[in-house]
Amino acid sequence: MAEGDGDNFPGRVRRYARVSTAMGGLAARLAGARYLGLPLDRTRHAADLKAALGGIKGPLMKVAQLLATIPEALPKEYAAELASLQANAPPMGWPFVRRRMAGELGPGWQARFRSFEREAARAASLGQVHRAVAIDGEPLACKLQYPEMASAVEADLGQLKLVMSLYERYDRAVATEEIHTEIAERLREELDYKREAAHMRLYRLMLAEEPNVAVPEPIEELSTNRLLTMTWLEGAPFLKAVKAPAAQRNAIARHMFRAWYVPFYYYGVIHGDPHLGNYTVRPDSGINLLDFGCVRIFAPAFVQGVIDLYHALDRDDPALAVQAYESWGFRNLSREMIAVLNRWANFVYAPLLDDRKRRIQEQEGANGRDVVEEVHREIRRLGGVTPPREFVFMDRAAIGLGSVFMRLKAEINWHRLFHELIEDFDAAALAKRQRKALVAAGVPGYDDERPKPKRRRAY
Repeated sequence: MAEGDGDNFPGRVRRYARVSTAMGGLAARLAGARYLGLPLDRTRHAADLKAALGGIKGPLMKVAQLLATIPEALPKEYAAELASLQANAPPMGWPFVRRRMAGELGPGWQARFRSFEREAARAASLGQVHRAVAIDGEPLACKLQYPEMASAVEADLGQLKLVMSLYERYDRAVATEEIHTEIAERLREELDYKREAAHMRLYRLMLAEEPNVAVPEPIEELSTNRLLTMTWLEGAPFLKAVKAPAAQRNAIARHMFRAWYVPFYYYGVIHGDPHLGNYTVRPDSGINLLDFGCVRIFAPAFVQGVIDLYHALDRDDPALAVQAYESWGFRNLSREMIAVLNRWANFVYAPLLDDRKRRIQEQEGANGRDVVEEVHREIRRLGGVTPPREFVFMDRAAIGLGSVFMRLKAEINWHRLFHELIEDFDAAALAKRQRKALVAAGVPGYDDERPKPKRRRAY
């Protein structure tokens, strides 16, 4: 095991102490408002929470960013503050990087590269990326995990569960247990870089016929559980694209739509983290997908439910809407509750139902947060609901992508893009494609059936 890694007791205790110190008073204030009637300035409280999490770095900050994009998970004051958090963890210095790389690849690791840059090209919440050059001259990216991340994740998830339970007692509209379970499972998966390499292979398979989307190739001989080496893809930061001419911005939006939803509607797989740092833009307006730690695999019935709900809204078919919600795991929904859920669904599906060129959001007199608040009030009045855990990253992808499309000010026919993907949908065919792709990529749980890969090159 590499230096400082693992879910060790001392590491977890140190993490608990840091997180608890930062958040204990904030949680106490929320509890005091709920149980003692003490006044609570939510805006100020949210700003304090952002400051505390921003100072901690690591997984909890990543979770905070994620929660800010999940409808109903947090009040609007908290979502607004936490959405602005950026993964600015300071990079590890060269002596530390050198020791870490030796721990992963052995003491002679530098001889396996033609060159390896000492300064990190990018630092994030769970690790940092260094540029390198292979022996054969190919540019590489080496993603190196920070030490003690397993302990950090477990400590942060424990604190997150406490905070979410306090909030749920304060506002019982949405049960948070399934949300926490889903976040915990995905975060633990993100620590396994061999799994991420398999996800990368999976996306290379699923998007092989998409000329405008590029995915790096993982280099297995230079990768471990905590080091992921891949080919380097050149591209500009996304924020530069928002100033491009309209035709280029529209092209980027179309390519991103297909990058996210070809895998979902053809293979039942979603990239759950459309963070701006997870893709770059090529000169031809194509996009590079760069991070595959947060990937969710869905049963074909869930994908069928997404399409069924679209048709239910389009045809005004309440029975089909009930079937869709039940296929996702909702239970015992009253007619009133279904009507409330449909109000949110109509907002989310609106661009897909509208057969014309338009921006992703242009309803008059309403925005996403307004709709969420109205739906939240009605759900609370009707006794609350438990969202199925699959919803966490499906909503994360939809809302995150919607935000990207809004930044691009893209004006395209979303309805036709969507119909290109679902016209020949067949759940049984999806199940076969999904299984074949998962086995071929060696995704954990299916990797025993994968043929042994041939060595790509010697290092």
